[in-house]
Amino acid sequence: NPATIELNFDRALDWLQKGAQPTDTCRAILSAQGVMMKKHLLEGVKKGAFSAEDAESRYQKWYNDKLAQLKAQTEKISKGKSDEEKKRLAAESKVREAKAQEVAKKLKAQAEESKEAAEAEVAEVAEKVEEVAEPVAEVAEKAEEAAEVTEEAAEVAEEAAEVTEEAAEVAEEAAEPIAEKAEESTTEEKPADSTEA
Repeated sequence: NPATIELNFDRALDWLQKGAQPTDTCRAILSAQGVMMKKHLLEGVKKGAFSAEDAESRYQKWYNDKLAQLKAQTEKISKGKSDEEKKRLAAESKVREAKAQEVAKKLKAQAEESKEAAEAEVAEVAEKVEEVAEPVAEVAEKAEEAAEVTEEAAEVAEEAAEVTEEAAEVAEEAAEPIAEKAEESTTEEKPADSTEA
């Protein structure tokens, strides 16, 4: 766009000069390509209205104007395409930005939900740890008390052992005079028996 037409210019001009009558569509094509203009100028040369050089210069002027029009039309179409492409890209970028914002919102919401869930889980675990910590502290306290009692019992047992040992020594000391007296009494009784005998 614009459409290009391949035409044998000289052959078409020759047929027109021989009297060929083109259809309306064919005439439009020949006109656009400059064949009809060239035929008209050549007929003017035949009639002596102007010279062949003048006819050629007029044709070249017309041809250059036609090229300029085609170039302007091509540039206009190209610019239109470029503008459409820019608009399309701008629209696509807006759509892309909107989608990115939606995705960002979803991700943010998911992150907040995950954070809340994690905080709730941490709070629950902390509560359970606190519940478990109280009995553990009580058990530790009782164990400490039991250790103190055991230590006191060990001290009492040690003191009892010392007292028992002292009592044994006292008993032993007390037993020695009794044993001596008993021995003495047995020795005194024996001679009396023998005299009686």
